Amino acid sequence: MKKRILTGLASLFLLLCLTPAAHAQELLVGGQAVGIQISADGVIVAGFCPVETGDGAMHPAEDAGLKTGDLICGAGGRSVSDAASLIAALEEGGEEISLQIRRGAQELELPVSPAVGEEGRPMLGILLRDGLSGIGTLTFCDPDSGVFGALGHSISDSETGLTVPLRDGSITEAQIVAVQPGSAGTPGELNGVSDLSRALGTVERNTEVGIFGHMSAALGDRPAEIGLITAGPASILATVEGRAPREFAVEINRVCRDSEGTHAMFTVTDPALLGRTGGIVQGMSGSPILQNGRLVGAVTHVFLSDSARGYAVSIQDMLKASGLAMDQAA
Repeated sequence: MKKRILTGLASLFLLLCLTPAAHAQELLVGGQAVGIQISADGVIVAGFCPVETGDGAMHPAEDAGLKTGDLICGAGGRSVSDAASLIAALEEGGEEISLQIRRGAQELELPVSPAVGEEGRPMLGILLRDGLSGIGTLTFCDPDSGVFGALGHSISDSETGLTVPLRDGSITEAQIVAVQPGSAGTPGELNGVSDLSRALGTVERNTEVGIFGHMSAALGDRPAEIGLITAGPASILATVEGRAPREFAVEINRVCRDSEGTHAMFTVTDPALLGRTGGIVQGMSGSPILQNGRLVGAVTHVFLSDSARGYAVSIQDMLKASGLAMDQAA
């Protein structure tokens, strides 16, 4: 089955603690495409639809003030973890039910009067999503603790851009079967197939600089010391065909360091990658960046106006978010 590529739009997940490891001096470098499946800590309002009743079309959820991107985490005093639990709460409720909503940083309680549809069941008139799946790229794995990092950005809701609170998730093996090249104004994407029977690990954190968890199976054996990202020649490891990552040349154009972290901008200079993908495309997020043999960062986003240019996050910021301590390298 073809999977949509996960992009850097926000998503909603409960942050779980990873066990801190000792200083990560050397990491196993990724570059492999992985399938990513996550479940939200609640159900996301993906859209609205009218409820057809004997008195005509009704819109209970919209009339009550719900918005696309809202996370429903409770109904009628009971926890909501998926669509089935919300439906059960509606059927047990009366003419009005109170919904517990997360809207960004806000926590709201909205009373809603369900409409009885033509099938005789109470309905809210909403389209629900309780999980997301797609293809991304593994950045690193710590050989001592098994902690991995991927994507370089959060998994987020496509409608609102909000980071999805995580209930649980997993990564699996995947292969790239086709490429839609990028062009000015149109981001391309890698089309991949996830092998759900070959689980690689659990996703336990969804953060602004990547997703993190623990590996349960080995994937790759290329070790590298960590380093600081600087302007100049570099390379990225990415899988643009099949299962094996390849190394492609890039140029780090600019590095910005501030209190919020380190970010860089780069240009793809490798003719083979430009010919294959047009530059950076969706699905390459998380591709590790190497300089002088050291792991220094990961690809995060592409310039919409120029697919040959992209953004990167530093490996130090990813390690900090992962829970791994490390000694900074020069």
